Amino acid sequence: MNPRTLSQFLALSQSLHFGRASSASNISLSALSRNIRQLEEELGVTLFDRDNRSVSLTAEGKLFEPYARDALAGWNRIRHTLADTTNDLRGEISLYCSVTASHSFLFELLNRFRQHYPGIEIKLHTGDPDHAIDRVLAANEDVSIAAHPTHVSRALVFKLLAVSPLLFIAPVDLIDSDIPTTPPQAPTEWAKVPMILAEGGLARSRVDAWFRAHRITPRVYAQVAGNEAIVSMVSLGLGVGVVPKIVLDNSPLVRRVRVLDIQPQLQPYDVGLFTLSKSLKNPLVNAFWSLVTESAAKA
Repeated sequence: MNPRTLSQFLALSQSLHFGRASSASNISLSALSRNIRQLEEELGVTLFDRDNRSVSLTAEGKLFEPYARDALAGWNRIRHTLADTTNDLRGEISLYCSVTASHSFLFELLNRFRQHYPGIEIKLHTGDPDHAIDRVLAANEDVSIAAHPTHVSRALVFKLLAVSPLLFIAPVDLIDSDIPTTPPQAPTEWAKVPMILAEGGLARSRVDAWFRAHRITPRVYAQVAGNEAIVSMVSLGLGVGVVPKIVLDNSPLVRRVRVLDIQPQLQPYDVGLFTLSKSLKNPLVNAFWSLVTESAAKA
């Protein structure tokens, strides 16, 4: 298949917007639409459902997306091997992380990477950190920054960037009398505390395990998607939350919350890079991976 068409398909699968995809691909809207139709005719399936208001991937489109990424990556690798007689790597790799991780790690990483490999372009996507590993496994991204879960696929490799404690936080300005000024000691005290917790993910599983180990039945006031939103709700005086220190350190609301010295502490986050083992055969991904020195610094 034409690699340009694969690239255009991927641009559309990411943006789900013909206008933005045509702009990213530097072709006209009509040319993009025509190329996608030709690709669908070649495959004999519909890759996108589209109407006047929206574009979405079909089930077949979702199956085709990781193939397209792998095929395009393979094309770029062999093109570089055959045509480039210099040591200058050129091409594109995709990186996914949360907004917090981009603030905490990317400035230094990308600054060093750009100095060593100016010909490699980083395509950065940000979003929910709970999706970071899945996006790499689905071949939607080459590399992601995420917390290391208890269990991880053998297809992945991990490089540690930092260790970030998980913290109990409370508001500085107390509105609710059930929010403690000092760390609760007994399960009966904890049962009165309104808790603001993540809907799911690693932080939620670890705080749930902590409550079970101490025979505490928490009073869950709110379940929130995103650690930044937990800091916001706690700062408003709505309850006690649990967030990674790395999130709190980068929050503009850090002065409106306080850390509760809860003992024993929750198991911390190991934050680092994830990629597929097979992706390290890609010289562009390997260049980024090799440049990052593994660290166990406290975040």
